[in-house]
Amino acid sequence: MHLWLQILIAGAIGATILWFGRLMLRAVSAGGPKEKPEVEEVEELEVYLVCLECGTEFRVTKLGELQIPRHCGEPMQVVRRPREESAG
Repeated sequence: MHLWLQILIAGAIGATILWFGRLMLRAVSAGGPKEKPEVEEVEELEVYLVCLECGTEFRVTKLGELQIPRHCGEPMQVVRRPREESAG
């Protein structure tokens, strides 16, 4: 009976060490809370997201956290064009 008690205690200590180790790894890898970036108006900059496969374009008017979308299975490219002056 003495042997199974030692095995039980060793298992409990091992489980505690494993639990504590995983807890510490999660705390270190989290990197802290992420801040949300402010939304910025960029309509005057003429920024586009362009699919190089099919030519689909999306005009960017506001920037927050930039996540490049995929179109046709490939990431779209960010293209900045010179601003066209209106002939008005």
